[in-house]
Amino acid sequence: MEFDFVIVGAGSAGCAIANRLSADGRFSVALIEAGPADRNPWIHIPVGYFRTMGNPNSDWGYVTEKDEGIAGRSISWPRGRVLGGSSSINGLLYVRGQPQDYDHWAQLGCIGWSWDSVLPLFKRSETWNGEHSNDVRGTDGPLSVQDSRLTREVVDTWLDAAEAAGYRRTKDYNGEDQEGVGYFQLTMKGGRRCSSAVAYLKPAKGRKNLTILTNAQTEKVLIEDGRATGIRIKRHDLLEDIRARKEVILSAGAIGSPQILMLSGIGDPEELTPHGIDVHTALPGVGKNLQDHLQARPVYKTSLSTINTEANNIFKQGMMAMQYALTQRGPMTMAASLGTGFLKTDERLETPDIQFHIQPWSADKPSDGPHKFSAFTASVLQLRPESAGHLSLRSARMEDHPAIHPNYLATDLDCKTIVKGIQIARKIAQTNPLKSHITEEHAPGPGIAFDDEVATLDWARRTSVTIYHPTGTCKMGVDDKAVVDPRLRVKGVSGLRVADASIMPTIVSGNTNAPCIMIGEKAADLVLEDARS
Repeated sequence: MEFDFVIVGAGSAGCAIANRLSADGRFSVALIEAGPADRNPWIHIPVGYFRTMGNPNSDWGYVTEKDEGIAGRSISWPRGRVLGGSSSINGLLYVRGQPQDYDHWAQLGCIGWSWDSVLPLFKRSETWNGEHSNDVRGTDGPLSVQDSRLTREVVDTWLDAAEAAGYRRTKDYNGEDQEGVGYFQLTMKGGRRCSSAVAYLKPAKGRKNLTILTNAQTEKVLIEDGRATGIRIKRHDLLEDIRARKEVILSAGAIGSPQILMLSGIGDPEELTPHGIDVHTALPGVGKNLQDHLQARPVYKTSLSTINTEANNIFKQGMMAMQYALTQRGPMTMAASLGTGFLKTDERLETPDIQFHIQPWSADKPSDGPHKFSAFTASVLQLRPESAGHLSLRSARMEDHPAIHPNYLATDLDCKTIVKGIQIARKIAQTNPLKSHITEEHAPGPGIAFDDEVATLDWARRTSVTIYHPTGTCKMGVDDKAVVDPRLRVKGVSGLRVADASIMPTIVSGNTNAPCIMIGEKAADLVLEDARS
């Protein structure tokens, strides 16, 4: 098989690229996905992430190495393995990040990635169906973004308490100013998930110049005389070569893309040689600069009704299902979180440095189901961690997941910020009107004093988990550790680009799905510009 462009990975960015390149009409495009088509009905029901995360039919099932920063634990890192990638199994939360994030990228040498440069791409990608409209929101893009169809008294009460504690409300955290508390915006159309596959692939599937291959695992990039000429895939236990006349574009995510590069002989020679991999291009930054958001999860028992009590009642479960079937409303339209807050731990900061995810439920693990008692979770994370980890190969086989070394909470700033975030969560919980509805602090618990920073940090190390935002492992830039240039071209190899969360030089201040879709839009523009010239 031979095409003009071959895209590896039908995730948040890959679907956008496939749509835009095939829409041009002049080029043939192949989109290669290791997982299956997105036919599982739980993918399209918003609350279905409870069923798709951890499911090997839709989740890669990555697990980190034991990490000293989180008390020697290893934790799960779900990533989508299905059409739509992680946008098909994520929590539907739409967050662009702060304008300053992208201006910082430009200051690092990534010309063309400032806020003014990427804002038109965010607008182009979305149809904003929310209540508050302004000139930074899109009106006719493929991705449907809307306000939550679900409210809960416990979330409203938390927002009121946050205001009473001195934090302001925001009408649109995806505008020019992110700071404030409010309800999350969701990638949802009506009462159904709007994944990247639904937004970008569904309208493009009938195009004769677009070929979509599922259940096709990319083994490596084929390189001849310094140029990427195609990929090798495994499908139905057989190896096939797919040729690219113009370019190969890797959009396999922050774990998949660097792994494919390394298995193709592109990376740090010290990493490749021990596995018998011939070095085509020495790029020591491949797999490095791994960044993620780590969430601490304070939990409060409450006298208010929460999803815990509703979901543990079989009659109420039936009512939820009936409500959704008839109206596409109710708890089954619930995203991973309902309320959010982008706040500062120090008023001297220019922009917020922590984010809250307020969930009207609680659990030890989402896969275990909610607690038997009524409670809510006030998850808090540091938006811009200094700590960075890396990936390392286990073998020269794609089937062997790379070793993931997150290196969480490795700097003083990161430790201080997570502690301050937990203290702010406790402060809001002790502010009315919320205080009068809390019956007990379940975690961290009364055994840890508010001002005991050592014990608070220890609790965070023992209990915090990822909020599913790995980035940075094929970072964009102009320095020696950069893997791609600002046009997303892999250094030292022509005809090869990377376009996904891995190219972020620094992690954005918020959830990563929206920025990944923007990266896909940007990549398509760059590819078409070069093809036309």
